[in-house]
Amino acid sequence: MASYWRSYGDTVQLKSRSERLMSRIGAQPVDVPKGVEIRMDGGTMHVKGPKGALSLDVHSEVNVNVSDDMITVTRPSDEKRHKSLHGLTRSLIANMVGGVTEGFSRKLEIQGVGYRAEKKAHGITLHLGFSHPVDYQAPDGIEIEVPMQTEVVVKGADKQLVGQVAAEIRGVRPPEPYKGKGVRYSGEQVRRKAGKTAAV
Repeated sequence: MASYWRSYGDTVQLKSRSERLMSRIGAQPVDVPKGVEIRMDGGTMHVKGPKGALSLDVHSEVNVNVSDDMITVTRPSDEKRHKSLHGLTRSLIANMVGGVTEGFSRKLEIQGVGYRAEKKAHGITLHLGFSHPVDYQAPDGIEIEVPMQTEVVVKGADKQLVGQVAAEIRGVRPPEPYKGKGVRYSGEQVRRKAGKTAAV
């Protein structure tokens, strides 16, 4: 089994198991691309870029330092709680910066005879085998595209909101396990069940 070591000058020490498993995400700085504005308003961080604007209430127990081209997050101690907040805060900030520059997207696929989606001004209308079509209204900051009648693409700057909207659309008619009909994430593997056979 491989050994895990760390070196301080001439001193070599064996890492503890907790140190080996500790996330290094929080210690990584977040690069700020050109065209992105970062502003701190008390305990709230505001990020603005080509794809939109987002804000985050930063926990009072972590410190966020903003320079012209870099954001760093520090924690007051190595307690487990502070380590968790450290990595979480850094990840949320990185997602915000990435969201306002490049954005996030989630693709859905529709399977089933006659099942389809239609692009509407309010969002989309889904025809999924019910007695009536289902209208889904896109929330602010979310764009829903229908490149094909059997494909839906959810786009936005807020990663959490993109995932939530995609989950809500999928939840209108999740894929059933016998024929796989319904709405699924692109690339999702649906566990299939064998259908019942009639007695002879």
